Amino acid sequence: MSWIDRNLLAGESVFYRARLHWVVMFRTLLLGTALDLAGLGLLVFAFLKRNPTGEAPAALVAIGIALLFLASVVMVVGFVRRSATEITVTNRRVVIKTGIASRRTTEVLLSKVESVDVEESLMGRMLGFGTVTVRGTGGTPEPFERIAKPLEFRRQVQSQIEESSIRSARTA
Repeated sequence: MSWIDRNLLAGESVFYRARLHWVVMFRTLLLGTALDLAGLGLLVFAFLKRNPTGEAPAALVAIGIALLFLASVVMVVGFVRRSATEITVTNRRVVIKTGIASRRTTEVLLSKVESVDVEESLMGRMLGFGTVTVRGTGGTPEPFERIAKPLEFRRQVQSQIEESSIRSARTA
């Protein structure tokens, strides 16, 4: 169960979940791949340079294995960091939570959302990511970078604001 699901208000339900785009993993994957290739290269070199008894240089094998392990750690940390961001539109608010050990949450009631701005670079438009800035009345704008499908996120927020105003008109 996600953090947001555990922290819903009474009568609140989730209507849309956004994610960070896979492009946030680019540097992590690049570093992990470089470490993997270096580790594999050292292991191949070590086995090609075996001594007459057939033993590979232990230091090269150890360093190669350590690089492979480090590559795995780097990639896992990157995936966990990406997964630690939750972006949700409920029937009452927009909630964005980042972090695992230390957490940062931004919550804006739908009734207080002034605007949702979307910025997409050329690369962002081609790959489907952008920066979304949620502006609440009386608050500072909160930009969130590299969100997948930012226009859909904005559409969902606007849709829920409209639904919220319809519900309010019915009860009045």
